[in-house]
Amino acid sequence: MTTHLPGDGAWPRVRRAITTGDPALVADAVLSLDEAGRREVADGLPGHIGVARKAVTERDRRRGVWTDGEEWIEPMRVAGAGVLGGAAAVATWLYRRDFTRWRRPLDSGPLLRVIAARPPRWQADLAARLALRLRGSRAQARDDSVPLALELLRRSGAVPPDHDPLTVAWVSQPPDLEHDPLAGHLVPRLFEAEGVGRALREDNVDPPSWDASRRTWLGALRDAVAAGRLDPEPLVDGCLSRFLRGGDATDLRFFARLHEMLAPEPSERRVPDYLRLLPASPGAVAELALRQLRGAGGLSGADLGEAVAALMFRPEGKFVRAGLTLLDRAARDAAGDLDDLAPALASAFLCESYEVRERAVRLAVKHAARFTPAGAEAVREAAGVLPAELAARLPEAYGAVAAEPEPADDFELVPLPPFEPAAREPFPPPLGDLTAAYDKVGDGIVFERWLDGFVRDPSKRPRPGQGRIYERPHWCHLAEWTEALLREAADPGAEPPVRPRAGHAAECDTDTGFDRLPAPGHVSAPHYAMLLRCAEIHAALKAGTLPPYLLATPTLTSGHLDPAELVARVEGYERAGAEALPADLGQALLRLPREVDPEVIDRAGKLTSEAGATLARRLAARPEPELRVDWSHANGDYTHDRQRGEHSPRLRPRIRVEPTGLALVDTLLSDPRPWTFEDHGRYMESWRLTLPSDREAVAMHLLPHLLNIWERPGYFHRYVAALFSQDGPVGEATALLIAAQVAERGRDLLLSAAAAGLLPAVECGRQLGLCLRRDVARMSDVRAILEECAERGAHREVWQIMTGLLAVYLPGPDERPHASHTQALSFAIDAARRAGARGPLPAAEEAAARKGASRFVRTARALHAQLGG
Repeated sequence: MTTHLPGDGAWPRVRRAITTGDPALVADAVLSLDEAGRREVADGLPGHIGVARKAVTERDRRRGVWTDGEEWIEPMRVAGAGVLGGAAAVATWLYRRDFTRWRRPLDSGPLLRVIAARPPRWQADLAARLALRLRGSRAQARDDSVPLALELLRRSGAVPPDHDPLTVAWVSQPPDLEHDPLAGHLVPRLFEAEGVGRALREDNVDPPSWDASRRTWLGALRDAVAAGRLDPEPLVDGCLSRFLRGGDATDLRFFARLHEMLAPEPSERRVPDYLRLLPASPGAVAELALRQLRGAGGLSGADLGEAVAALMFRPEGKFVRAGLTLLDRAARDAAGDLDDLAPALASAFLCESYEVRERAVRLAVKHAARFTPAGAEAVREAAGVLPAELAARLPEAYGAVAAEPEPADDFELVPLPPFEPAAREPFPPPLGDLTAAYDKVGDGIVFERWLDGFVRDPSKRPRPGQGRIYERPHWCHLAEWTEALLREAADPGAEPPVRPRAGHAAECDTDTGFDRLPAPGHVSAPHYAMLLRCAEIHAALKAGTLPPYLLATPTLTSGHLDPAELVARVEGYERAGAEALPADLGQALLRLPREVDPEVIDRAGKLTSEAGATLARRLAARPEPELRVDWSHANGDYTHDRQRGEHSPRLRPRIRVEPTGLALVDTLLSDPRPWTFEDHGRYMESWRLTLPSDREAVAMHLLPHLLNIWERPGYFHRYVAALFSQDGPVGEATALLIAAQVAERGRDLLLSAAAAGLLPAVECGRQLGLCLRRDVARMSDVRAILEECAERGAHREVWQIMTGLLAVYLPGPDERPHASHTQALSFAIDAARRAGARGPLPAAEEAAARKGASRFVRTARALHAQLGG
């Protein structure tokens, strides 16, 4: 017995050992204690946790260094493992939250030394308790709970508890099946514990070349079987039981490799289990099951029928083909009649793949003579699900087959809903209180009323404020211009002088004011036209050349300007000796209707001013712009096609017309920029008023905002719908706007255009096909919307849309058909029937002329036949 000096008690000695940070010294101190000393230390340990932690922190502070501060933890754990009484108390102590560490633990030898001094039954109890604590958490991956639990189980000889995380932890360590006492207990649990397959998903028989010394579990199991230490039969049965429990490919990959490594001989005993694996197991599992079934031989008719039925409805083509091969081989190997194979043949008839059904019919024809009358009757009944052309190939031995009936079509023809265009009411009078409405001019009608009111009487009170608009080099917002107009009217010349920007002197007699305009490409063209009108009024105000009224103020809320009224306004200018503002005149010309009374034209011919002559020419011969839409790739290639693997589609609107020399007109009737900036798209609700008689040109200006959802507000469709109440022909731009919105906004836009007689249906279909090719829309969404439109009365228009769509959407000779192409053809059959369409459709003819009998080709042939081809 060790003798200690007075005052040298058990707890002070252990406490000093803990202070050293050396777990081995703590183990020595604890192992020297008697029962009373252990109780004394056990009483003092809990209160010392905070003291020990603080001592390390203070030491680091005094030294001016930083450490992880964890060296006190292991000594405390060793002390507790040696003095606490029960195994439950020690298990709790070892993994207190206070002892959480961020680095791997040190040598566990001292901890194992103090545990080994405990009675064997106590050690086994602790080992089991520590094993049951395992959860596979990240925290446990950092501490020593896994290796400690496994080592204690090995040392104590205790039976490992049935605990899935324990088995997963075991297989997560390098294998040593020859010497590990846990192997006999845990190998059978490999097939039962959840998480084993995922933990071993990357395991292979042989180690990777870069780590040839590494032991793998598959390699260890192979060696154990080869050495006779493990019986392979329970391992095979274990794999089968694991497969039958289900799971994804990742969870079952290890077991499939193990089964393949074991290479069991085919066994009739296992046939039912392998049959159960065929319908829904991951591919690798179904493949090994199929190999076992092929090798088993002598499958009964019921077994064969079950196998073929399972394989026919798997998504992988190789399994479907394997099912037919299995059926054919069974028919060739059978000694007697083939009546037992009738159910398997019926399963093949039900397959969705036309090629499979056709091959099944060939098998039925090939073996027809080997069915008894009863078997032939079963085949005949099963053949009722076949398409008529396949059923007709069956020989007389089976009897007459009732072909699959055509699906019922309860489609009912209804008229289109009426279209009610927006009313064209007289334009409201000029605004009186300009100060109150200066910042509401984003609305096009308010904008026109405000400008009209300002020009007629610019002596208005300015809006209070500090004039911060002068700090901005360019005014991109209409409210900035209206505020500047009010300030200039109230305090002429107060605006700080700025350097005129070149290129605007031709607009009026002075450059003043035009330097505040943004560059034409910085904003959308209709937006720029509105800014330009403000700028020239601002310049005229400064120059003292403001006219008595404006020429371009509409006479109708649609934005149109009565020709007779415009002639009268120009006559008034001539009497007053006023000069027309160029942008104002240009906007007035663009607001003229397409049809003008001859008397008004004659009256305009008598005008004597330059503005009058320009007006007379416009009324006598209105130029018609040429408009088209190009799809292009981002690099400028105009053959962009997502279906061919290309990306980043871009639209390039084209507007061609002879330049007029009027900046506003030439801006609005020139190519919109195909890309957009921050200020593009503002005041979009007012764009229709700038070109009320050229709605297709407005559509062109909307196109750059079509493809990017972030640039297109959720109410973009309203701007398109507003064009139906305007004037002018429609073309590619309107067709594309409607087409691209079909899948997004649904039926209303298309139905409104159809009811208004403004739907270029074939062109809309062509643009819709291009949208599908460029992944702007999906065929499933398009079909649903077109179906709904047909049910609402647009059945003829829907068929016309499909003719344009098929012409560009169907795959060319060098492209592969996809399911969406077949879906388009299938819907076209319904659309043609509902519209009573007949006559040639080149796109359908070309698709029908393809070789083979795929579902795509068959559907194309059906459409061709529907049209009378």
